[in-house]
Amino acid sequence: MKKIDWKAIAPYIVIPLIFVLCISIYATMGDTQRDKKQYYEIVDLFEDNEVSEYTLNLASGSLEYKLFGDDDTTYKYTVPNVSMFVDDIHDSVVEYNKQNPDNQIKMDYKSGNSGSWLVSLLPTVVIMIVLTVIMLLMFRKMNQSFQNENNRTLSFGKARVKDANDGKQKKTFDDVAGADEEKEELEEIVEFLKNPSAFNALGARIPKGVLLVGPPGTGKTLLAKAVAGEAGVPFFSISGSDFVEMYVGVGASRVRDLFDQAKKNSPSIIFIDEIDAVGRHRGAGMGGGHDEREQTLNQLLVEMDGFGENQGVIVIAATNRPDILDPALLRPGRFDRQVTVSYPDIDGREAILKVHAKRKPLGPDVDLRSIASQTVGFTGADLENLLNEAALLAARRKKKAITMPDIEEAAMKVLVGTEKKSHRMTERDKKITAYHEAGHAVTSYYLEHKDPVTHISIVPRGMAGGFTMYQPEKDEMHLMKSRMLDDIVGLLGGRVAEKIIFNDISTGASNDIERASDTARKMITKYGMSEKLGPITFGTGNDEVFLGKDYNHMRNYSEAVACEIDEEVEKIILKAYDRTESILNEHIDKLHAVAKALVEREKIDAEQFKILMEGGTLPPYEPKSEKAENKTETVEKDKPSAVDDKNADEAVKDLEDNFNDEKKYLTKDVASEAEKEVDSDEKKNSSDETGKEN
Repeated sequence: MKKIDWKAIAPYIVIPLIFVLCISIYATMGDTQRDKKQYYEIVDLFEDNEVSEYTLNLASGSLEYKLFGDDDTTYKYTVPNVSMFVDDIHDSVVEYNKQNPDNQIKMDYKSGNSGSWLVSLLPTVVIMIVLTVIMLLMFRKMNQSFQNENNRTLSFGKARVKDANDGKQKKTFDDVAGADEEKEELEEIVEFLKNPSAFNALGARIPKGVLLVGPPGTGKTLLAKAVAGEAGVPFFSISGSDFVEMYVGVGASRVRDLFDQAKKNSPSIIFIDEIDAVGRHRGAGMGGGHDEREQTLNQLLVEMDGFGENQGVIVIAATNRPDILDPALLRPGRFDRQVTVSYPDIDGREAILKVHAKRKPLGPDVDLRSIASQTVGFTGADLENLLNEAALLAARRKKKAITMPDIEEAAMKVLVGTEKKSHRMTERDKKITAYHEAGHAVTSYYLEHKDPVTHISIVPRGMAGGFTMYQPEKDEMHLMKSRMLDDIVGLLGGRVAEKIIFNDISTGASNDIERASDTARKMITKYGMSEKLGPITFGTGNDEVFLGKDYNHMRNYSEAVACEIDEEVEKIILKAYDRTESILNEHIDKLHAVAKALVEREKIDAEQFKILMEGGTLPPYEPKSEKAENKTETVEKDKPSAVDDKNADEAVKDLEDNFNDEKKYLTKDVASEAEKEVDSDEKKNSSDETGKEN
């Protein structure tokens, strides 16, 4: 039989009981009022013939009476001496009744205890019982809270460790792909834990600590979980932030408790994730040397350096900020070995995709090698998220398997954002966006060191109104100066195209300019690529107050050098702007062709872009059925007027006429005339839209 949980049902019993009790008390009281008069005042009421009726209990002395002219109110009074009271009022009442036979005072004398005292006492008894129950429940709850608080207080200095080998499915090295060298480093540690005699026979000492270093998402924590699954020894996992509390001494206490538990269960592994939360440079930030974080770090240093020769406790830590760790933490004897977990290459990405695709049904058109080649710079976490997004898209489309279009759409969603199909752009915005993206694409096509264009779109995604996507042909370890200069030229393509076509500029190039300026400044200050300033690095890089070593901004160059740096950055940007302008003016026909196709189709893939750049023409555009249905639904929802469709058709027709005219004449003067025609078309469309609004 299931035990009743009285704690859960107590409120549902007590609260209705109190409610019923209050109603009963109110009903019992009615219009009765307890009279606060003195005894002689009550007697005077009877002698003055003001009482119309009364009831007297001879046993309890309870008197209830009403007054003439106020029959709705019943007054109560407890007579101290019943016999004396009867003697005092009896004569006056009898005399009044004789004189007024038609309006006599009604008298009622009750002898003995008729049980009314029980009725009068019942509300008080019930109230006492309810209050007693409530108090007992409150005291019980407080006692439990006090006991829990004591338990928390006693365990406050205990390490909040998790055993990765308990309950959940274990990870192994087979689940880790794209990190073969890193696995070899850690397999050595696992082998030592399984068979230490082979190492001890040769006098070898296993590293006491291994620091996993790498960008976020490259698989540092996954490698640690794989070590736990492969080693088959107790694995204590804790985060660096778990050591730090507001109370002094708690962090150091937890460090001691963590290592005590590991020593009792040796051989064992301790894994500290995000160790930079506790292992930062001592003396950094605003706390100075008295920071609780530093006391925790000191205790960690002592524990790691205090191991015996064969205690079998190995510390593995992970961080993506090794530059801010205290040097004492990185010396031999503590973290002897650093394992760098970097971005996977194309083979690594393919292996990672195979691991994550094991439990996902893939269509026959899915080529994991092709996906790996298109995802340069993706980490393992990015690739896992890519396949998961593709699976969600396939499920949303009622498919039984993940196809290549699902993966391509998921890649764009991860990189750029969700496509905003319901967002309706005006013809003016569509033209500006089309020429902007066409400027990027056409400029990049004629740059020697720029990656090929794979996709162009003017459909808004995320924060972008449009985008141009490139695909690196191979993984590159080194970034050349010529490549960086070409990147700047490609970034300026959108701004220059707007200036050439519309003789005006928009805010759409703000991010492009920011990235171009940042690249140019890094070329000067970080990579030493300035011919004037030479191969010198400017700036210390200690800009983060609470992450770095310093709590103020520093730079190691003068104001005069800062001016020269600004001049060099400006020179690079302006020179790139002139190159971009020259490319687009020379290939203005290609710019118009790509922009026209974007206005018509909204998206262009690599093959279509190549046809346009080689002077070919695309086949007539036929919208896909699904896209047409979505467009029809949007039109029905918004219900635009017929004038909108007419203006859109006229705008496309005007753009085609401009393109055909400019294709015949490629002189600068004719190009200027084309600019004027486009500007006049813009004014015409703007005036039409203003007329519709009015």
